[in-house]
Formats: sequence, C-alpha cells, structure tokens
Amino acid sequence: MKAAVHRRFGGLEVVQVRETARPDPRTDEILIRVHATTLSAADRRSRSRPVPGMDVAGVVEAIGQDVDGFEPGNEVVAMSDSRSGRHPEYAIVKATDAVARMPRNLGFDEAASIVFGSLTAQAYLNQVTVQRGTTVLVNGASGAVGSAIVQMAQAVGAHVTGVCSAANEQMVAGLGAQRTIDYAVHDFTADGSKFDVIIDCVGNAPVDRVHARVNAGGAVLLVAAGLRSLLSAKRGGRRYGITVVTGPGPYRAEDLKYVMYLAEEGDLRPVIDRTFLLDDIAAAHRYVDSGRKRGSVVIHVAESAEPARQHEASWT
Repeated sequence: MKAAVHRRFGGLEVVQVRETARPDPRTDEILIRVHATTLSAADRRSRSRPVPGMDVAGVVEAIGQDVDGFEPGNEVVAMSDSRSGRHPEYAIVKATDAVARMPRNLGFDEAASIVFGSLTAQAYLNQVTVQRGTTVLVNGASGAVGSAIVQMAQAVGAHVTGVCSAANEQMVAGLGAQRTIDYAVHDFTADGSKFDVIIDCVGNAPVDRVHARVNAGGAVLLVAAGLRSLLSAKRGGRRYGITVVTGPGPYRAEDLKYVMYLAEEGDLRPVIDRTFLLDDIAAAHRYVDSGRKRGSVVIHVAESAEPARQHEASWT
C-alpha cells in the first residue's frame, strides 16, 4: 500500500509517498481502507517530533476476532494510530478507541474534514461548561478546530465571538458567530469586553495576555500554545482565579459519535479549504505551512485517480 512517510525530521523534503506493508488487524483492531484524511498543523509538527494519531474516513476492510459492533463494508470515521505512516491507504484503529459510523448525509471528504478539528474541540469543551448564554471568544475561528468550536458552542446557545482575518469574517459569521473581530485591526484584549471562556487556537493568547478579559470563575483553553505559555499556564490560572486547560485529554469514541450526530443533524458543517491527491502530499504540506488554511485540507487516498478539487473555504 501507499503511505506518506518521513524517515527523519526536517522540512518538506523529508515527506515522501512510499510503498509500505499493509498492516493486519490484531484481535481487538479494525483495518480501514482509507478514502480521505486531512492534513493539519499537527502533521507539520510531526516533521519535527512524533505526533500520534490521525483522522480517517473510509470503509472497514477487516476486523479482529474480538471486535463487536463493526463489520467489513461499514463506512466509518476514526482517529487512527500512525504505525502505518501518516495518510496510508489502510489504517488501523482499536475497536475501543475513537471510531464511529460515518453520517449518511456526508461523503468521505466531508466526513474526514470534521474528525480532527471537531473531536479536538469537543475534547477541550468537555473540560468546561459551555451552555445557553455562555460568552465564548474563539481566537483563530477559521481553522479546523476554531471553526468547529464556533459551531458547537453556537449549537448549545452560547454567544460566540470569532477572531480571524477580514477575509474570513463572513465565513465565521456564517458558521454561527454573533460577532467577529479582525485581528489586524482590533486587539480583542484591549477593547474592554469580557468572556466566560476564551479559546486560543493560534498560540498568541497566553493566560498572562488574556486573563483580564475573562469573567470571574471563567476559563482559558489553550488549544495552541508554546512551551513557555504551557509551563506558566496553570500557575497563571491559580494567580488569576480562572480555569486553564492545556490539553485535550484522550480522544473518545463517545465524543466522536456525538460529533457525527451533530453533523448528521446539520449543526456541524464541513469546512473544506482545498483537497490534494496523496501523491501531492508535499504540496499539501507547503499549503498548510503557509498559515492561510481555512478549515480543513483534505487528502484523497483511495480515490487518488480523481483530479484534486480546490474549494473556496466552502461549507455545506
């Protein structure tokens, strides 16, 4: 089978598509024939250090003898391990890990575009209370995780403010943000507004910068943060009397099932920026590295004979 692999850390030149051995599922595992996956900032980081897991949408090819609830032919989404390389034609997932049936109203590209961002979003949101009337600010509201949080918070009745570029304000408002802020024009930490929850999906809003904009008893979720910010985050939370969340915790099957339920109900819509063929994986990395990605960049795997399509940050 084909897979995108890199044998050493480095730049774009280390990423190559190679023939690798197809894995066999162990007794508690599912083998998935991958149709689509995505490429995100996590994949960029994988070129400098190991990153476990990746999102896939595809069809169950085979199951281990101890697997219940899935059978060959099922269309599924999952967060897979990366022992077969990243973006492989066949991926392995444990039946007890984050794997769920694919919504009937979505194609493979659309389903894959939801998994990583939305599952990560839900894993962070599990650690705080976001409900009707909660005021939420999402810094980096147009990315894969940010666009998912905007929709998921809006779906429960929260009031959402999205920070993004001027080019993405219309898209973010269309996803459910009641207010948008162009970061190039306005500093959201300087206008006096306060929020119950601030979510940083960019990495430029550490606790020391945003604590004054958090209501008493509120929270800061650091989805993207540098090492220095992470090391001081918990101490800052205690100092300012706010909750600080620095990691998503485990990716769980029940969260993925919930995310797919939201997608099937129309409360969570795919946001696809561009699609690439697996053979063009280096070009996909180059685009993600540019920092201009909106929503998800999808990689065609099983359908690699199709021409790659480009989307204008579309959502359905």
